[in-house]
Amino acid sequence: MIRDYRIVVTDHPLKTFQEAVRTKDFALSAELKLDSRSTAVSIVDQARILASMVDAIQITDNPGGRVHISPLVVAGILLNQNIDPVLQMTCRDRNRIALRSDLLGAAELGVTSLLLTRGKKFPRDFPSKAAPVYDWGTRRLIAAAQALQTDPDNPNPPHFFIGSAATAFNPARDWEPKKMAAKADAGVKFIQTQLCFDIELIKRYVAGLVAAKLLERVNVIIGIAPIPSAEVGEWLASNLRGTVVPKALIERLRGAADPKREGIDICAEMLQELREVPGVSGANLTLLDDADSVAESIEISGVRETA
Repeated sequence: MIRDYRIVVTDHPLKTFQEAVRTKDFALSAELKLDSRSTAVSIVDQARILASMVDAIQITDNPGGRVHISPLVVAGILLNQNIDPVLQMTCRDRNRIALRSDLLGAAELGVTSLLLTRGKKFPRDFPSKAAPVYDWGTRRLIAAAQALQTDPDNPNPPHFFIGSAATAFNPARDWEPKKMAAKADAGVKFIQTQLCFDIELIKRYVAGLVAAKLLERVNVIIGIAPIPSAEVGEWLASNLRGTVVPKALIERLRGAADPKREGIDICAEMLQELREVPGVSGANLTLLDDADSVAESIEISGVRETA
């Protein structure tokens, strides 16, 4: 029996992440929490909670090598709900044929935003015997997505808003973001950082991009999340390369009577501060616990009312 998940969240015209980034002072997206047991119903349930609070919903691509439902299928489910998806694609798990195939599929579905990355290596204790592919690097994947838009033989070419990942760090005075500039040359229009909870580091990092005049070419989205406990914060800092979780934040969670509540408050404070950082176009929120925590963080921050 085929499940009927065609429950329209809104009958308004589809508003895209691209439009939000280009027209709003502070755009918002949030990642779905997916696993091998995700269903159309559970995906729609999460989407309903998030859709009114964010401009788009991001679909991960088997992060950490954990298998979940096909991202393309999830994109189709979201589009059927009139919700704009940001489809993440990595080079780790597919060769160039599969990557091109998925790009063609995304275009036909109506996906307008892509986040294209190389993909992280499998952790040392990874239980599967799956072999990483890496047939292409990030720039080749970006170039393939860009080529679809300029294919003279395609009567209806897609118009992708292409993004890629970056890690926020404290740059030297003479820093030249050459890798990011190369991605911009290849067609990238937005950069999304790994999770970073150090607002002063973010200010210095984005100031370096401003000084390099790179923000004239790309928008910057900062990755954050409501962290539900000190233990989760420690795990993120130790296991997710590029993630920045200050020790003071972990201690604040450890000393809280209600760590989950504290994590929501911290996330809300981060959103308020990020909105005021010159050069930051928005934030992407990762679901470390549940969709309600993300929605509540946004609501109490107040950024949605003015974004």
